[in-house]
Formats: sequence, structure tokens, C-alpha cells
Amino acid sequence: MLKKLCFVLFLLVAVPLSAATVSLSTLLDEMVDRDAVTRFPDPAYLCLQASSYDRESTTPDDHKTWFANHDHSQFIREEIRKTPESDRKEWVLMDAEGPGAIVRWWITAPHYKGTFRIYLDGNETPAVEANCGELVGGEFLASAPLSADKAKGRNLYLPIPYAKHCKVTVDEMPEQRALYYIINYRTYAKGTAIETFTMDGLKSLKGKIDSVQKTLLAAGEEFANIPANAPSMNVSVPKGATPVSVGGEVSVPDGAALQQIALKVDAEGDALAQALRSTVLSISFDGKETVWCPLGDFFGSGVGINPYKSWYARVEKDGTLISLWKMPFKKTMHVKLINYGDQDVNVTVKSIWAGSYQWDDRSMYFHADWRQDRRIKTSPQLDWNYLTVKGRGVFVGDVLSLVNRTSAWWGEGDEKIYVDGETFPSHFGTGTEDYYGYAWCTPDFFDSPFHFQPRAEGPKNYGNTTNGRVRLLDGIPFTKDFRFDMEVLHWIPTTVDYAVATFWYASDGAELVGFPSRKEQIEEVQAAVLYNIPVRVDIPGFTIEKFPESGLIQLENESFLLWKWIGKGAKLEFILEAEKDGEHKLVAELWKHPRHGIIQFHFGDKKIGEPIDLYDPHQVQSGPIEVGTIDLKAGRHTVVAEYLGRNEKSTGDYVGIDSLILVP
Repeated sequence: MLKKLCFVLFLLVAVPLSAATVSLSTLLDEMVDRDAVTRFPDPAYLCLQASSYDRESTTPDDHKTWFANHDHSQFIREEIRKTPESDRKEWVLMDAEGPGAIVRWWITAPHYKGTFRIYLDGNETPAVEANCGELVGGEFLASAPLSADKAKGRNLYLPIPYAKHCKVTVDEMPEQRALYYIINYRTYAKGTAIETFTMDGLKSLKGKIDSVQKTLLAAGEEFANIPANAPSMNVSVPKGATPVSVGGEVSVPDGAALQQIALKVDAEGDALAQALRSTVLSISFDGKETVWCPLGDFFGSGVGINPYKSWYARVEKDGTLISLWKMPFKKTMHVKLINYGDQDVNVTVKSIWAGSYQWDDRSMYFHADWRQDRRIKTSPQLDWNYLTVKGRGVFVGDVLSLVNRTSAWWGEGDEKIYVDGETFPSHFGTGTEDYYGYAWCTPDFFDSPFHFQPRAEGPKNYGNTTNGRVRLLDGIPFTKDFRFDMEVLHWIPTTVDYAVATFWYASDGAELVGFPSRKEQIEEVQAAVLYNIPVRVDIPGFTIEKFPESGLIQLENESFLLWKWIGKGAKLEFILEAEKDGEHKLVAELWKHPRHGIIQFHFGDKKIGEPIDLYDPHQVQSGPIEVGTIDLKAGRHTVVAEYLGRNEKSTGDYVGIDSLILVP
């Protein structure tokens, strides 16, 4: 049976990292050592964050300031650096006592004119000095994937260790204008031996850096020695939520680690998207279930099959889902599939591979959990909990899959991460897309070993989006508890669906806190998945099936349409129904407001009536307005509203529409 299911134990023994001196070289080794993440860190460290979050955010007791969103160019202080040429002003981004190491750096800006300087161990001369765009995301220290521009977000994952102290500054502010930044860094216990970063040391490790880059990009190829003709197995997973064992319960005498899962769900289109959400992967280690997650979310695809590649998982173009998380256990492992949907599901299990593993007192179990909330109201803003845990462990990644019902940007929200009893988060971010390593609400595909956006349905930011991040050196250890909240902060009032898979390692005894019950989780995986969501807004009398090229549309109180931030000459199409042949009056009920402008209705190449100025010093309903007449055949027709601009009294570029109807 085990041979049929491709479950093979083979020798892949990794040597645990020693407590020797931490250096750029050892950190590079740790980055690509799949064994290291399974053990609680030694030497121990805290993972902390410096960022440009809005400093008005001081307490959740003040709702307005807690969600303040001026998340750029916020620095610790200004300093004057005296040089032979002049007195130079520098702004401090990070000031941390060592020993420690910068392990992840993200920035974005309208342009990159400033110079970053990294001062190490109290030296007045910077160890690193470079244009900010070249240092982070450029090739000053390393090339891709360690340093890369991904969807307008610039990222640097090359570690920069220091023995005593690290200070990071930037100059040319405010000429640089807005600078958004996040720096994740480790702080080790006092006395930990650290070899401080130098440019000469970096040059001497060029060969190792090149090797690490190749290893990161070739994630999973370490399993290439597995026989290509190894048999696979087709598994029928019937509806009805009866767990189907994949390989039975595996028992070993001296420890092992699950190292690869590869499978494919045999369905297409909407049925495949639903199967990936309604079919759950359940894994138990040593008698305790620690993995319960829908297949699409666990493998980072989200809704549907969305090919991408990261260090810990990937999705192939043919729909094969591959996990490379290393999951150790002492004695037993049991992998199951559970179908909570209303259709039988067929799964081709291509491989489940495990290797020997030496369990010790630092070893931890792998966890993957999932939760979803649908129709979350974006106003007022809120903190939505990804995960809360009690116990000892390390947080190592997450995948967010969401549904946005407008084309407006959904991800202004900051991550807030609390570790070991913190009352103020040690990780306070600058925006959801910044957390995931991109910027400026960009709906472009990208992937890397560290972060990815394999799905952005569109148009703009409408529909399904999947964002993921896995943590190699920037994993977050906790000894007592861990809490991860993400702000739900949308540009406009609407509703969104959030579903998140979280990945973490923990010692035996760790437990979830305040998490949805299994009954609630099952109800969510059974909910219909919205796949390739058509653009559709229904208001009495008309439907919108295409977003305008300029401006945003939103439903106010689910009853009237607000078209906002419109450029002059922009057009919005309305689908209206004529009951019979003949002349029809176009009757509009509109909103007037101090920020509203002027519109002209069209049918084909002809104007309907005269321009309508919607400015009023007060917000008032217009009542029915007979715009003009149109000669129509019975059926569906397109009427266009053109924005002509605003009068001198109006303070905005908005249009409000209660209803549009055709009256015979």
C-alpha cells in the first residue's frame, strides 16, 4: 500500500545549526536549510520591525488615530552629520541595539533620490552607503531574488548582521518626498557572537550568494533524485465529509519528517475552484491534528488554479499543487482528505515523501490553519484576526485570499503583530500590499521565493485576489503567545470577504485562541466560491456591467450609486430595459451635493436632453427628472453618462444616482 501511494522514507539528514558565531555566511546557510525552521531558534532571537507607520496610532482605544493612514516619511528623528563638505541632515529609520541582523527590507516611493546609510557598531563611517533604490531592490548588494522590484515594491532579503548596534538613515528628505519603509530585524540575546557585515566580507562570499540565489529559485529540485516513474494513485474523495486516508497511518520508530506533497484535483473551471475550497487537507502528527486547511489556500493558489512558485509551495500550470514545508514527527503521521462539498472529488496523489529526522528538545510540529469571514463591512475600520496562539513556536507565513466587490483599493490596512504579551504591536505595518512585498495597489502577477500575488482578477482591484508571504529568516519566534491582526481598511464603504491560511511551528501543547469552531470553519468551506466574478451593479432601473476607466463607483447604503473622483470626459455605461417598441422617456433620480459636478446623458452618438448640474450647497435628492426621449426597440439598451466637469462652486468631482428608468 505504501509503495502505491508513493510514501517513501529516505535519508535526508540535515545537521542542526550550531551555536557558533552568527555571520552573513551562517545566515545564508540558514535561509535555505529546510531543517532549521523546524527547530526553535538557537541562538534565540526576537524578530522586530521598524516602519513608517503613522505615529498617531498609539492605542486601540482611540479608533480614529488607531487607523491613521499617513504611513510614509515617519522617522525616529533627524540628525545633523558634519562632513568636510557641509552639514548633512539625515533621517533615522531604524536604531537598534545588537547583537542582531537586518533580515528583510521593503520600500516604495514616487522616486528614489535619497541615499541610505547603514552605520554598524557605533562607527561614524557607514558600512553601507548607496542610493535607496539601488540598495533595496537594485543590485548594489545582491541580485534577484535576494534583491528585487516586485510590482512596484522594492525588496531586500540579503541579511546584514551586526555585533553591537545598527542605525539606518536616509538623506534628501523632503526632496525625496514620500518614503514608505519596513525593516524586519533580529535581536539576539546579549553575548551572542556576531560577525558584523562588511562590504569586503560580502565580496568574499560572492560564490555562496550565487549558490543560494540558485537554490532559492530552484525550490523543490532537491527532490529530483526521486524516481521519475514513481507510481501515483487516484483517490476518490466522496461528498459527505468522510475522511479519506492517503497512505494510512504511517508509523516510524525514531522520527521522520514529511517533506513533499504533490497532488492534482481532477476538475475544471467553477467545479475545480469549488473543489479546491471545499476539499480540506488534514494531517495529524503523533495523534494530534495540526493541519486543517482547504487545498487551494494551503498550497497558496487561493481561488482556482493560479500558477506561481515560492520557497515552500508552488502551483504548476497543469494544476499540480506542491508543498515543500518540512513537517517533523516522533512516531506517527496520518494524511487525510475531507470533502465538505456537494460533489464527489477525484484527486491524483502524485507523491507524499518523507525523510528521516532527528527529533530533539527544540523540534516543533508544523501547523496550518484557515478561517474566513464573508461580507465584512469596511466601515468603520476594524482589525481582523489572522491568528492567535498560546504556547511556544515560530510564525512562518500566510496566504490571504479575498473578494473585493468594487474596483477601489481594498488593502490600506496595516499588519499588527503582538508577541509574548505585548500591548502595542512590535510589528506595525504601512499597508497590506506592503506586508506582501508589492506597492501602490498594483494588480499585477508576481512571484518569488518570499512573497507572491498569483491571482488578481480585476478589472483594477475588483474580484478575487490572492497574496502570500513566507518567512525564511524573518520568521517570528514567540515563547508565550502570538497574535496577528490585519486592518480591514478600504478606500470606500463596501463589503469584502477575507480568507487566510496561516503557517506556524510550535512545541507540543500550543493551542489556538478565539479561533472559529470547526463547525464554523466547515460552514465557510461549504460556502459557494465566487470564481471569475462578473462586474455587475444593480440599482432600480439599471445595471452596470463595466467599470468606468476614470473614477470609482460604489453603492451608498446599498441603495444609490456614487461615482467619485471622475476625470473630465469620463463615461459610465448603464444597461436599461425597454418594455416595448416606441419612444421612451429617460427619467433620472439624482443626488445634488456641494461636491457634485455636471453630467450629459447619451444614447449612441446622440445627446439625451441637456447637461445636468448636480451642484447644490446642501445634499438633496433631485426628485424625478425627465432627461429626454429616445426611440427604442424592446429589450436591453446602453445609455452613457458623460462627466463634463464641475462649476466654480463645486468642491469635488462626484455624481450620485438613485435610479434611471425608461418610461414608455
